[in-house]
Amino acid sequence: MPLLEIEDLAIDLARDGERRRLVHGASLTVDEGETVAVVGESGSGKSLTALAAMGLLPEELSLGAGRIRFEGRDLAQLSEDERRILRGGDMAMIFQEPMTALNPVLSIGRQLTEGMRAKLGVSRSEARARAAELLARVGVTDPERRLTQHPHEFSGGMRQRVVIAMALACGPKLILADEPTTALDVTIQAQILALTAKLCRDDGVGLALITHNLGIVARYADRVCVMYAGGVVETGEARALYKAPRHPYTRGLLDSVPRLDLDRAHGLRPIPGSPPDPMRPVAGCRFHPRCPRAEARCRAEAPPFETRDGRGFACWRPLPVPVAEPAG
Repeated sequence: MPLLEIEDLAIDLARDGERRRLVHGASLTVDEGETVAVVGESGSGKSLTALAAMGLLPEELSLGAGRIRFEGRDLAQLSEDERRILRGGDMAMIFQEPMTALNPVLSIGRQLTEGMRAKLGVSRSEARARAAELLARVGVTDPERRLTQHPHEFSGGMRQRVVIAMALACGPKLILADEPTTALDVTIQAQILALTAKLCRDDGVGLALITHNLGIVARYADRVCVMYAGGVVETGEARALYKAPRHPYTRGLLDSVPRLDLDRAHGLRPIPGSPPDPMRPVAGCRFHPRCPRAEARCRAEAPPFETRDGRGFACWRPLPVPVAEPAG
């Protein structure tokens, strides 16, 4: 049984008397100890899917269809009190900007120990000892002194390490990391992603890593889920997907990533155009206005999501699988 199972999820926006569907039939699973990267351009529905799983959707958004299960339990059937116990306990979230998760007027020590004392019932001294241990695990030096400091005394990368420590504090089974490195430089991004993935593997925690950067997660993810315009367009084991993407959008994302193994003449090949406006639905495949392989059927009918040999994709004209060269 998957740790997290999102099945045919739909999220609707109610505004000015109208309802618009922002996420369309998205499905995703995360197993214990597994890292699943959820990738795609801004506005593809990645963060909304994570917020729906945590029960943190804004008031104007609602679940239009589908189910979200955690350890087999349908989260929609839980009361708000039950969801509150689950959040920060068995399920935790790392947000995009650490200063939105940290209270600027409270010490780091207090923010790390509050959740442990409330959810685990440990004493103040036990919580403080665990907080110092967690800071050391995420690479914060002199943790005892750092516990007395406030968020403004930490750099951006160090604040994000504190947020990771907070997510791990109550021993969660699942962590949803929503663009956890967006505000950091590339070198620090790699360090934070490597640290998050390692800590989750060490503790057997399932990790859904949400990002727009397909290139930087290649070495950390077990599986990849690619989203576009509110829907899942491709899923698969990370190495296989990077080596031979089946959906043209995935191929476009990969071609947009800078590569050091190619000469300058290759250059970057950005995907032409822009994602569709969710308030103006596109007929047929939502990617067809930007797709170099689009044909008449793509403009008229939305492709179903198919699974073949462990790979899933929604495309009428998937990219061919490369033929392996014979050995010798």
